[in-house]
Amino acid sequence: MKKIFTALSISVATLYFGQIKKVEPAFWWKGMKNPELQILVYGKDIAKNEIELSDNVHIKKIIKTENPNYVFVTVNTNEINVPKFNINLKNGKKLINSYTYELKNRATNSANRDSFSSKDVFYLLMPDRFANGDPKKDNTKDTFDKANRQDKDGRHGGDIAGVVKNLDYLNELGVTTIWSTPLLEDNEPKTSYHGYAQSDYYRIDPRYGSNEDYKKLGDELHKRDMKLVMDYVTNHWGSKHWLIKDLPAKDWIHYWKEGEKENGFKRSNYRMTSQFDTNASKIDAENCMDGWFDTTMPDMNQSNPLVLNYMVQNAIWWIEYAGLDGLRVDTYSYNDKKGIAEWTKRITDEYPKFNIVGEVWMHDQAQMSYWQKDSKIAAIQNYNSHLPSVMDFTLHDAIGQVFKEESGWDSGMQKVYDNFTNDFLYPNIDNILVFAENHDTQRFNELYPDFKDYQLAMSLLMTIRGIPQIYYGSEIGMKGDKNKGDGDIRRDFPGGWAGDANNAFTSAGRTADQSKYFDFTKKLLNWRKTQNVIHTGKTLHYVPENNVYVYFRYDDKKRVMVILNNNKLDQKLDLKRFSEGLDKFTKGKDILSNTEISLSGNLDVKGKSAMILELN
Repeated sequence: MKKIFTALSISVATLYFGQIKKVEPAFWWKGMKNPELQILVYGKDIAKNEIELSDNVHIKKIIKTENPNYVFVTVNTNEINVPKFNINLKNGKKLINSYTYELKNRATNSANRDSFSSKDVFYLLMPDRFANGDPKKDNTKDTFDKANRQDKDGRHGGDIAGVVKNLDYLNELGVTTIWSTPLLEDNEPKTSYHGYAQSDYYRIDPRYGSNEDYKKLGDELHKRDMKLVMDYVTNHWGSKHWLIKDLPAKDWIHYWKEGEKENGFKRSNYRMTSQFDTNASKIDAENCMDGWFDTTMPDMNQSNPLVLNYMVQNAIWWIEYAGLDGLRVDTYSYNDKKGIAEWTKRITDEYPKFNIVGEVWMHDQAQMSYWQKDSKIAAIQNYNSHLPSVMDFTLHDAIGQVFKEESGWDSGMQKVYDNFTNDFLYPNIDNILVFAENHDTQRFNELYPDFKDYQLAMSLLMTIRGIPQIYYGSEIGMKGDKNKGDGDIRRDFPGGWAGDANNAFTSAGRTADQSKYFDFTKKLLNWRKTQNVIHTGKTLHYVPENNVYVYFRYDDKKRVMVILNNNKLDQKLDLKRFSEGLDKFTKGKDILSNTEISLSGNLDVKGKSAMILELN
């Protein structure tokens, strides 16, 4: 047998026995900025055979791991002048097996595609709980968890077809971007509906549909000038992932010798501050980065170049294949710092305008801003995550309290004001995701059952800096109590299933209460679509008095005055205090009530109400 050195550039590698069972990525594209492609070839004892490529395609490198079922073949796509070539598995001169590999042409302007921005409004939905468009797919032969709507933690049957069916509803509402929790296969035997323990990174879960169905979702969104953001998980895979069940090498995951079970499970300490804390012990940092997020979620080792390259190529593959407009990255700050920074940079190098928002669930603005691209705080440690956008969890924390609080030095609307005083910490304050709730938090309408509080919170989110995100169903008043379990905050959208008591997807099907929430949200979101001053304007705000928060969004062309009265009592504002923001304007139009307002003297504001005034 000829000895193989992985660093050598060779055309034929001598190996023996096996059949090609899987190739990933299954195909690729010509014209990438990075022309190198690493192809995973998998099969029983495949590394004991010879691999050669047809059409004189040159193999730049072959890597074998400790598991003989894997071979990683690297080629330079710029050197390949045929649209297809064969990966041939041979034993001497005998051809054992062959796989036809295709290099497709990229879509026009693919590398320069636009992405989501502060012009957009995200709609976060859980596909299993949104709408069931194809009941025939509720259960499949090759997936364990079966549909049962009576089980809050079980699968309910929502799917991609259900989302596509209701895109016009979302378009009417005024959202521009869909962020769906993961749609890739999650084949855990229980609680698989959330999708965060993925078992195949190149396959849409068949209970949701097919890869082609996912591509169709993107196409249908683009027809409506809407965007598709994929929820991507780099930190961990599912325990049922085919690669986890047959690891290429033990160091593909973080294996703890003192850990539990065969893969060395040890739970993360979740102390993300250890990632940048100069006083942190090494073991605490390792326990955060290398500990598992949960028992069914093996922690991936991004410091392994094969693992990292697999993840980079997989993300790029989905961007190209499905025409993605952005990524949301789960548990971003739990990843290996260097590895996740390289992953992010390689994707944004390939797509310079591409936006990626990371979940950095922290409760301090300095700590969150550390993770945004070009952070001056992170630069102190010579670190750059290259992550364009982060989620504003401190604002979320404030919103969860302020509408129940009286005015005080650090309570009520003062909490919101104080959040914005730290905006200077962020390299790009317009590119952060702002929200009142998501699929992991208490439902807003459960915290605040009064519609007036919903009006205050939505008026705030839709007029401040950043990219607002709303959670499915809140726009019709849906509730859910996290204290009763995650299933309760992830209820089925009414009308998404045949036989539902009412269909909130249609005007005729909504109850009076649902219509009240929907109509208000629709007006606000559709107004925001046209307001560049909200998308990119500057902010001028005033210290709250009597639980009334006043701020202005302005640019060279327009000014908007926002008044949020969180006081139960009516308030009279002396407008002289706001002369800097009013800038000699004497009238405004309240877009919520559609009335003209005089801005001279005093202004009466009703208790627990919002006003959004276009100055004229």
